[in-house]
Amino acid sequence: MSKVIVITGAGIGLGRALARRFAADGDQVVLLGRTLSKVQAAAQEIGERAMAVACDVASSEQVKAAFAEIAKRHPRIDVLINNAAIFEPFLIAEATDEQIMGTLATNLGGAILCARSAIPMMNRGGHILSVSSESVELPFPHLLMYQTTKAGLERFSSGLHRELEPNGIRVTCVRAGQMMEQGKVWNVDPAAQMRFAKAAMEAGINLRERPITQFTSVTNIFRALIDLPPDLHSPLVTLSARKAS
Repeated sequence: MSKVIVITGAGIGLGRALARRFAADGDQVVLLGRTLSKVQAAAQEIGERAMAVACDVASSEQVKAAFAEIAKRHPRIDVLINNAAIFEPFLIAEATDEQIMGTLATNLGGAILCARSAIPMMNRGGHILSVSSESVELPFPHLLMYQTTKAGLERFSSGLHRELEPNGIRVTCVRAGQMMEQGKVWNVDPAAQMRFAKAAMEAGINLRERPITQFTSVTNIFRALIDLPPDLHSPLVTLSARKAS
């Protein structure tokens, strides 16, 4: 049966790959993104099963407006995927207010705000999935804010599952490793990238040698999670990239 799936951060990367996959499977997808032109371009490529809505998930007003817009076309939604995130390496002592608060508001606050708006639109069988990161447990330098928000997201998901279980709504966190797609550019200052790579090497993490998986491979896991039988639940899934044999 076709599902209505809302995906944040859907203009590029994993979010866009998920939207493409689900639409190809016959689902209706709603692409949320801070830059309207990006989600519109992705939705146009996908076709009539896609709806594009501008939304900065860090803004409570924009989240409320976005879900009100969604409700005009889809009064009920089946799945919310909290994918939007800021990934930027920096040291706390050198960080700007925007780097700290922006990461916190987007990576953790945005997921909470979107969940709050999605829950009243879900029936029994609904599912909220959030994308976490392997960096929660690995000693990556320069990523303290990112790691902190992803750890908070996992704790939020665990508690929200208990809160929503009586309503028949499942909550899952997917802790993922490094992912990429052809043509994707990391929009971070090159000097910051170099410092990050050097510090990672000093911490015993060689970024050049670590395996990276494709976004399209990861979509298979989300498909399986969304299609779990009603008597199964997976609160935390951990994915790690590996070198293909």
